[in-house]
Amino acid sequence: MEELHLPDNIKVHFAACEVMNQFLAVEKLGVRYGLYTCFPFVERMVFGKGKAPIMPLKWMTDPAKELPKVIVDKLRHVIQDSGLFTLMFGARAGQKNEELVNKWYDGLVEFTLNHGLPVTCVEVDCQKILGVEKAWEFRERMKRDLPNNRIINVFHMEDGQKGLDRLIEFSEYIAISVPELRFANKKNYVYTIAKYIKRRKPQIDIHLLGCTELETMRQCRFCTSCDSSTWTIGKRYGFIEGRHIRNIKKDEVIKLCGQEAYDYVNRYNNEQNTNFLLLSVESLKRKYQKAAGNQDYYKV
Repeated sequence: MEELHLPDNIKVHFAACEVMNQFLAVEKLGVRYGLYTCFPFVERMVFGKGKAPIMPLKWMTDPAKELPKVIVDKLRHVIQDSGLFTLMFGARAGQKNEELVNKWYDGLVEFTLNHGLPVTCVEVDCQKILGVEKAWEFRERMKRDLPNNRIINVFHMEDGQKGLDRLIEFSEYIAISVPELRFANKKNYVYTIAKYIKRRKPQIDIHLLGCTELETMRQCRFCTSCDSSTWTIGKRYGFIEGRHIRNIKKDEVIKLCGQEAYDYVNRYNNEQNTNFLLLSVESLKRKYQKAAGNQDYYKV
């Protein structure tokens, strides 16, 4: 896997790669950049059992090591999300004390060291529940504990201007939480903050966390990366571009993507989900490349 540093244009990372039956479509259609969450694995380390399912391939006997390796082996650059947002606001919402976050940090570091892969790791950005200084404590520890991994440090509104300046000085890779700004009706600040970061430190890499918007990617082509799980939405809600996925024509998908790709994905999916996944990935590949620039897709 290559290090991603100051590419010519922003690279879109397909998120949710940990769901292996979905990842097959990403892999087979030539996507080079991906993100997976370690939440299901760290959750089991911390709680003993997990609410989030682990979705390995049939041959896997140790998914905690084998699953990240498959992703890293197939893609050019991979980001590992900490799973902290899901812990705080998702499957384990309500359990937000310092003791739990300390255990989560320890599990995250252990998981990362155990699989031993050169993934780029999103930090434990706990500003919202434990405050800015506790986030800095984890930030400095992670730099020491994971010396062989690049770290993405995340700017949140709680950090403020002084915190942003401190982050820029400290970081080699910094993320802006796009959903947070959108929720606060400050989406237009994404470009402003990104430009400010680049002016202060031209050699820094910038990630747009949870960014799926084509116009934002157009504006921020000078950033290094962004991530999106948009390609999976139709599987969850049943629609793609306003039409139900049951109406997707298998023969047309095969014409678009090829019989080999279809059979490859269909081994782990039913026909409807295979149709959707291949159509979704192929359609978004084209949109992302048009909006954000070259995505280095390999020919299938």
